[in-house]
Amino acid sequence: MALPSAAVFEQAGLKAWPGIEVEWDGAWVRRATNGYTKRANSVQSLDIADDANAPARLAAAIDWFGARGLPPVFRITPLAGPGIIAALDAQGWGSLDASYQYAMTLTPGAPEPGGQTYDVFDPDYLAIHQRLAGYSEARQAGLKGLLAVLTVPARGIVLRNDAGVPVASGLMAIADDIVVTGNVVTDPGQRRKGHAAAMMRTGHAWAYGAGARIAALNVQADNVGAQALYQGLGYAYQYDYHYRLPGGL
Repeated sequence: MALPSAAVFEQAGLKAWPGIEVEWDGAWVRRATNGYTKRANSVQSLDIADDANAPARLAAAIDWFGARGLPPVFRITPLAGPGIIAALDAQGWGSLDASYQYAMTLTPGAPEPGGQTYDVFDPDYLAIHQRLAGYSEARQAGLKGLLAVLTVPARGIVLRNDAGVPVASGLMAIADDIVVTGNVVTDPGQRRKGHAAAMMRTGHAWAYGAGARIAALNVQADNVGAQALYQGLGYAYQYDYHYRLPGGL
């Protein structure tokens, strides 16, 4: 199966990682989610041709985020037109968090021993994720806010070791037949033991059974360990993206 374009991946990502508040300006979409992750609190373009009047539209976005007590963030993907880039450059917006979009086709599979899927609001899943990720109560509340606006099938995925202790978790959501994975975390003392890969395979098995035929995720450009993990599962690089903030803050 051929993998889709950046536009298809980005549209699926909007549904799988939604904003609590969403506002469109042509093909630009602004999202605000109480500050939980830059992706869910940013503006991005979904059409490379929609870059006219970028300075004024950036000013409007700055005001929109400011009214919500959030810093303005622009997510730059291959769908950001040259007019957007020129306007950001002229205003001195800095770049950070260079990342890659990865994807793969899915095939039938089975959950791994120790693998389990949960409703995303299951208290056990939320407690496991909070412990593994080291989330504060405030950050956990931000995650719950995002989960509350999900409108697509989603599951929390957990992998337990032979002693029954949760050692890896992730969040998977299916949009447009693409399963998008986020919040992958492994117990620091249990890394390099194959737990994260087993957790991912468990989630892939659920996703395929629920109708997904493509899997996608994001990985930071400097996280070579995660890239090796995902490549070992069959994921391949699709395109770059990064974020831009005024002054690079």
